[in-house]
Amino acid sequence: MTARVAGRVSAGVTARATVALAVADFRERVRRPAYALILLAAVGLARLAVPPADSRWVILDVGGYRGVYTSAWVGTATALAGALWLTVGGFYLVRDAIGRDERTRVGQLVAATPLRTSAYLLGKFLSDFLVLASMAAVLAVTAPIMQLARGESAAVDPVALLLPFVTITLPPLALTAAAAVLFETVPLLRGGVGNVVWFVVSLVLLIGGQSRRAPLGGLGVHAATQWAADSMRAALAAQSIHVQGVDVHGREFSLGLTAVARPLRTFQWDGFSVTGAFLGTRLVLVLVAVVLALLPCLWFARFDPSRRLTAPAVTPYEPGVTAEGSRPAFLTTLRTAPSGTPRPGRALRRLLAGELRILLQGVSRWWWLVAAGVTAAAFATPEPATMLPFAWIWPVLIWSRLGTQRVEYGVEGLLGAYPAPWRGLLAEWAAGVVLTAATGVGPLVRMAVAADWPGVGSWAGGALLVPSLALALGAACRTHRVFQVVYLGLWYLVVNGTAAVDYMGAVRVAGLPAGPSPLVVTGLAAALLCAALAVRTARHATR
Repeated sequence: MTARVAGRVSAGVTARATVALAVADFRERVRRPAYALILLAAVGLARLAVPPADSRWVILDVGGYRGVYTSAWVGTATALAGALWLTVGGFYLVRDAIGRDERTRVGQLVAATPLRTSAYLLGKFLSDFLVLASMAAVLAVTAPIMQLARGESAAVDPVALLLPFVTITLPPLALTAAAAVLFETVPLLRGGVGNVVWFVVSLVLLIGGQSRRAPLGGLGVHAATQWAADSMRAALAAQSIHVQGVDVHGREFSLGLTAVARPLRTFQWDGFSVTGAFLGTRLVLVLVAVVLALLPCLWFARFDPSRRLTAPAVTPYEPGVTAEGSRPAFLTTLRTAPSGTPRPGRALRRLLAGELRILLQGVSRWWWLVAAGVTAAAFATPEPATMLPFAWIWPVLIWSRLGTQRVEYGVEGLLGAYPAPWRGLLAEWAAGVVLTAATGVGPLVRMAVAADWPGVGSWAGGALLVPSLALALGAACRTHRVFQVVYLGLWYLVVNGTAAVDYMGAVRVAGLPAGPSPLVVTGLAAALLCAALAVRTARHATR
């Protein structure tokens, strides 16, 4: 009896410690200015989910129809949009909880406490989930405001509005929070590789989850999507509206930001009733998320150096040492720089060579072999423009180093003593341009041989824009993760044929690039470069 009581007391203490850890971590996050930007982004997402009646851009399209903006439709459309976009993008917002404890040395304090590894991981999972759930809550609060603003229905039904968020949005967000914890405990997935892997995995799950054979009916959102589509189809039939091929597997059903030829027509839809089977799949999905978050208990060392299987990651408190224990190219370049005052042209070449060496430090020969394979494929394919997206996605992890390495290696103060920061920034940008041109040289040569000068112009604009975007985001945000997320999303839109954001000329109409003019892209690249220079100069002036 005494042992049983002691076990219950221990379990209660562990549960309280887990909740306290989650709440404290959540409070620390909401105090950051970035959290306010996250909530503003959620408001913008709610506005996209309920576009004006004459809009040519929609989130939810049922065979050219949409529901009248009642509480049922607005709640469902906003919940589906939240589950879709927050599942992909929310991962990048919450994935640094464990890494932050390691950088700030809080993890060492945790390792010295009797707190169990399972309680620590569960606390981080709950903290991540609370952040994502708060964004879903903002969507839920904004949804009735958007309903009244559109003016198609003034009757607000709280149950019809909130039920989709509870049953559709929250379970996938629990999976996303669990994946963030899991990725942070796997050495290979902690950095930029994990960001790319999650982008691919989430897209595969979001697309493959639409299948009727997918486990648990898909990734939550897609099981709800299929069920909602059936309900919408029944509502259309009841109103004698016949739509051919309204099916989540076909082209007539669309979930995501898509363009339509004309504004959608409307039908009356009163929502759907939640069944026990559907609630069961939602609960199982949450249980799977909890198990996934606790899975790292099998290998997570909880910041104990004696149990660490790999070398520690680079932290701002240990400048000058890479994860492999070697000296970074920053310090090596400074140490081996020859003395004397070289001619200006030679100095610029030397500076460019040094920045290029810094940018490419640690890149394995396997990376270069894949890049060479993509270049060779560009010479073999009939349409070289189709290979350019593949050539300009492979260096994404290297581009993300622009503007961030001096912070990540802890040498910003040392490099800040340089009297002319603009020279170093321009050399860093030029190194990025060289990398971009080198990886995209195959499509460039093929287009030049074919006299595809509009394609060459689009290629040139993209070669300037990509490093400018990386450098601007790196200088402003001081982390590589922001560029990785932004660029992956931008690249995905281009691959899916969104001509409005085609910065490389990959989207073609009648054989010509359908995207913005190369002059517009070049102007945007110049503006981003100027923004990066302004940020770097302002920080240099405050030292």
